[in-house]
This record gives sequence, structure tokens and C-alpha cells, in this order.
Amino acid sequence: MSRLKELKTPVFWAEGHPGALDRVGWKIEVKGLCNNPKTISWNELSGLPKTIADARLTSVTRFSVRGNWGGVALADILELVKTDAGAKYVRFWSVKKIYDTSIPLDIAGMKKTLLAYEFDGELLEEDYGGPVRAFCPYLWGYKSAKSVVGIELLDRYISGYWEKRGYSDDALIKAGPVRDMNEGGRLRHIPDGEVISFLDE
Repeated sequence: MSRLKELKTPVFWAEGHPGALDRVGWKIEVKGLCNNPKTISWNELSGLPKTIADARLTSVTRFSVRGNWGGVALADILELVKTDAGAKYVRFWSVKKIYDTSIPLDIAGMKKTLLAYEFDGELLEEDYGGPVRAFCPYLWGYKSAKSVVGIELLDRYISGYWEKRGYSDDALIKAGPVRDMNEGGRLRHIPDGEVISFLDE
């Protein structure tokens, strides 16, 4: 059993669970406002320098889970494709290209924003967005698109799957109660912004 399952982390696919996916054959197309668009294979991605972020994924549905998320810093991907000066947003597409979401370029470049393929040293399973998901602990979890197959660099913001259904475009984490999955789902209170500490500590 994976660590995320051990922690009883909720599994939620708005567009429907994709089932088993081909990790070895996985590809991510990176295009848009860049000078060196690329399609990155699983072997290429896993061969890039790994970044480990000790951080929390915090869902707008009010749970938060902490661990060592491993993968490639999105900043390294943006450097690899030579992002154009006109780019302002990064758009992610999930498998089947039903789910999409966009984040500002400056947040995409922050050190804990990853293309993640591990949690606590284990490869991510499909339930939790494997083989490769976006991971952005600075914003609500709906910005951390699962099973990413496409990245597009844009000069304007485009509302994504949940944003078109009423979720905030900025996805800024707001103070309030969350279930801490690392504490058995215990209800705790968070401040605004990235979840690092709790108000009840």
C-alpha cells in the first residue's frame, strides 16, 4: 500500500478516473510561448535533476497532506524550453485533455512547484495523479493538475475546468479548518497562504 493510501488521502478525479496509465511510455508536450518546444518522455524527465519539496498539498475540499514530493522543478522545464519574455501563465492539461488549469508564471517558477512523480520516495500511482502531476503547494490543490500530458505557455489567463465551475481563478489558500491527513484527518486551522504551520499550534 502506498504512503498516500496509508494516510487515507482522498482520491478525486473530477473528469473520471483514467485507470491504469503507461508510465514508461508517458510523454508531456510543452508548447506555446517558448523558443524550444519539446515533448518530454518519461525517461527524459526522470533523467533530469530531481528536486524534493517537503510540502503540503492542500485541497479546497479542506484536507491537507504533507510529504516529500519528488520530481523536476517546473522552473527547470521552463528553462529547458526557453520561455519567451511574453509568457505570463502556465497552463496544464491532464490525460484525456478534459481537465486544465493555469497558474501565473512567477508561481510556476517558485522552488516547490514541480512536475512531481514521487511521494515519500514512492512513484505516484494513478489515484493520486501519476505518472506525473503538477505540484504547487502555494495554491489550492485544483491547480496541481493530475496526470499531466500537456503544458502550454500563454500571454493571457484562461480559466480551467474548476474555475469555469465557480472556483476562484487565483486559487489563493484561505484561512480556515482543514483535515490534516498526517494526523489521521484531525481538524486543524490554517492561516492564509501556503500551509506550513497551523493556527492551533
